[in-house]
Amino acid sequence: MTHMHVALPPLGWNSWNTFGSNISDELIRETARIMKEKGYLEAGYKYIVIDDCWSLRERDENGKLVPDPQKFPHGMKALADYVHSLGFKFGMYSCAGVMTCAGYPSSYDHEYEDARQFAEWGVDFLKYDFCYFPENADNRHRYATMSMALKASGRDILLSACNWGSGEPWKWMKSVGAGMYRSTGDIFDNFRSFSSIFKSQMENFCMSGPGCFNDIDMLTVGMYGKGNVGLGAKCTDEDYRTQFAMWCMFSAPLMLGGDVRNMNEFCEKLVLNKDLLRINQDEECRPPYISYRGRVICSGFEENGETVGWREFPDCGLVMIKHMSDNEFAMAYFNLADHPATVTGTFADMGIPYKSGVGLDLKDVFTGESLGVKRDYYNAEVPGHGCKVYLAKMKHV
Repeated sequence: MTHMHVALPPLGWNSWNTFGSNISDELIRETARIMKEKGYLEAGYKYIVIDDCWSLRERDENGKLVPDPQKFPHGMKALADYVHSLGFKFGMYSCAGVMTCAGYPSSYDHEYEDARQFAEWGVDFLKYDFCYFPENADNRHRYATMSMALKASGRDILLSACNWGSGEPWKWMKSVGAGMYRSTGDIFDNFRSFSSIFKSQMENFCMSGPGCFNDIDMLTVGMYGKGNVGLGAKCTDEDYRTQFAMWCMFSAPLMLGGDVRNMNEFCEKLVLNKDLLRINQDEECRPPYISYRGRVICSGFEENGETVGWREFPDCGLVMIKHMSDNEFAMAYFNLADHPATVTGTFADMGIPYKSGVGLDLKDVFTGESLGVKRDYYNAEVPGHGCKVYLAKMKHV
């Protein structure tokens, strides 16, 4: 059996962010059908993943995991077959500890039998969490054990290791055979959560690429505060645009966490945006180069009913450029402050000084508008919590 090489960041949908324990055979089938009908599969979202809370609270008399017959009356094999019949790949969840995060039986010391069980059901993707992990156990060894168990199972199953960044997994997860690894704690559906996650991994994305991708958690695009991780201030459309652009610039796995059956038009267009997906799925999978990280100056906003002239917000501006195949580049400007700001991208800091005689021909990925050739620098007017993303080609001027 040849094993799948994870050449590009995996794309799909996971049940946890919106539904938590409220999952069922019917929900998974309906989600898969809608994703097929609305073009998600065609756009590259091929994994449909059931997260925690799918099993009974105890193993059976033979020590096997048992799908909850109330939630999954036809069993997992039938559900996997249905998901496969639509062209998707089927994903499930277990944990490296003695119980899953929600307290269900887990795979510590059951790695090989559980991997065989998943293979029999037709699983293609295993999210492998880290709750209730014994203190005397070795993190790296246990992820290596499940990786080997999956390879011995007779089926090609992608290991999505989810150990929350414990023991700096960016240094070793690729070597133990994982296809992707969670490098952060859980995301919540608010700006502070996802922007903190993004900032925490900026130094580690050089350790992500073909074979094994740094996973900064499932997306919350389209949730608007509803569902299992809807904690804190509700996200706006602008917040979601920024979240999705960040994940795309990093070539992070894109696992949708919203309810795709009820996604509004804005969010649906966003996650199906061909240019953004091209940035995420570029064959070179390079991380972006940060050309500016620092303050933004916001002007002309109101505070306590009065117009304030200007104010400086430290560490709220980011400009990055990402090398892509065919001599194409993606450029992103982020304004993490609450108020609109002008963000300046200096081309000399990207390796294109004025004396090079080279400019960048820019296209806005959200509007499709061509901005023409820019030299020396480019200023973007960016809303609070917002971003501007451009595809760029070099032009000799």
